[in-house]
Amino acid sequence: MSEGLVGTKCMWMRGGTSKGGYFLAADLPGNREDRDRFLLSVMGSPDARQIDGMGGADPLTSKVAIVEASARDDADVSYLFLQVSVDKALVSDAQNCGNLLAGVGPFAIERGLVKAEKGETSIRIYMENTGKIATSRISTPDGRLTYVGKAAIDGVPGIAAPILLAFEDTAGSTCGSLLPTGNVVDRIEDTDVTCIDNGMPTIILRATDLGISGQETRQELESNNGLRERLENIRLAAGPKMNLGNVSQKTVPKMTMVSTATKGGTLSTRTFIPHRCHASIGVLGAVSVATACLVQGSIANELAQNIADRPKEPSRPLKIEHPIGETTIITTLDNAGSVASAAILRTARKLFDGEVFAPANMNTSHG
Repeated sequence: MSEGLVGTKCMWMRGGTSKGGYFLAADLPGNREDRDRFLLSVMGSPDARQIDGMGGADPLTSKVAIVEASARDDADVSYLFLQVSVDKALVSDAQNCGNLLAGVGPFAIERGLVKAEKGETSIRIYMENTGKIATSRISTPDGRLTYVGKAAIDGVPGIAAPILLAFEDTAGSTCGSLLPTGNVVDRIEDTDVTCIDNGMPTIILRATDLGISGQETRQELESNNGLRERLENIRLAAGPKMNLGNVSQKTVPKMTMVSTATKGGTLSTRTFIPHRCHASIGVLGAVSVATACLVQGSIANELAQNIADRPKEPSRPLKIEHPIGETTIITTLDNAGSVASAAILRTARKLFDGEVFAPANMNTSHG
């Protein structure tokens, strides 16, 4: 038996195009400082390689979902997302994560928080980060959870069981309103931007205004120090205008550079989250960008293809292109033509279920 380490029950899962540790709230320290210190140890942060932990040296693989049965009448489970910084001793709850959200439903069934129904199980998830509800529809043939299916999403090899995530009433969930500055377009740091929040605070910019085409690879963009500095200056200046205050130590807003789609989609994107370039695009970030495509006069709207000429169907798929493919957001419009709800297809897979270990001098008991 090993000494000096203590194990805590955890399930590691891929959710959408991200992966991370899923914990029951009762299995983690109740004190926030103790919890964060424990999670930093689990991930191996701060260290660029996260060599002494489970993190994958990338923000997309350094994530945590904390789940518990919900006391709310309108939800089955509650989900708190935490972004664990790779190279900083920082654990942030300032944003949500729609990719890890894809694994919350299966995890809730695995842990007995929700009973699987025959055919399909619908789970109402209260997202603690934003105070909103998402509905996850999960394949449960014969009342049993399965990860096997025929659904495919860009950025994940192979196929898996489909998980449909639906979001309603997410406008302004972090910033207080869909357009938190009160404007469709703002001029910030001599650059035109659209600031929007439909589930994820996002700043949308024309790629060409930043001296790029918008079709560069993730590696090319991350090596462009001038671009990164300019994006951060805009982000810091925009934070207070978006009701986010000083964002120097926050993971929001995200920075999405847009250009004309090249593969038959609605719009092409490259997103910094905020200091690393996303391999694809986050779920709720894609929802915010798709919504901006439908806001007349926005930066995204002016570049979006087949938007202005299309009738206002109640349901409209918008294909958001990104470095490794595209993400389709299915929007539902209200009578005024505004986005009333959005849905996205994701998949998830259980990777391991067991214990993760941290130094024994850390308090890993709840309460």
